[in-house]
Amino acid sequence: MYFKIHKDGWVFIISAFIISFITFPFFQIISIFFAILGFFIIYFFRDPNRSIPIEDFIVSPADGKIVYIGESNLPDELGITGDYLKISIFLDVFNVHVNRMPVSGNVKQITYIPGKFFRANVDKASKENERNIILLENKNKEKIVVVQIAGLIARRIVCEVKENEEIKQGYKFGMIRFGSRVDLYFNNYKILVKKNQKMISGETILAKKN
Repeated sequence: MYFKIHKDGWVFIISAFIISFITFPFFQIISIFFAILGFFIIYFFRDPNRSIPIEDFIVSPADGKIVYIGESNLPDELGITGDYLKISIFLDVFNVHVNRMPVSGNVKQITYIPGKFFRANVDKASKENERNIILLENKNKEKIVVVQIAGLIARRIVCEVKENEEIKQGYKFGMIRFGSRVDLYFNNYKILVKKNQKMISGETILAKKN
């Protein structure tokens, strides 16, 4: 059966099992704890294949549950005004944490903001938590914004794209370790999902062109 681990997970997996092996002759309880931890880390960093829909849709950038849908301004750091729709997806520790691009286009700007570590499922996380803002421009010159937001447990945002890079819809662009949130901003599209709905990154269609 196909099973892939995201490359960022290997250092944690190997470390957990090395500690388990070393401590087993002397501290069996500690050894068992790190062995169990190692298997949990394998589960957390799993990286399954996804079937990406056609490009006329916006697809989910993350696995998880929708905790907010509504009108919103873009993040202040972008300096762009206008009315946008915002969808917030909360990822718990059991979700796949690999993030995927919601549309094809050009990475116009990436802005990293250090911040706090409130629970990622509360509204203030969008403005106060550590976050990474990615501004995309699709073939129709429309702006789509993806924001990776660290949560209460998460302490590491991984972004694997660069400014001016051309990317494809469903492309794996990074992850947030151990619980997090992803905000998505767009306009000129009709929302097809609802609050509390479960998302699958790269597969679930969030919106279609008006």
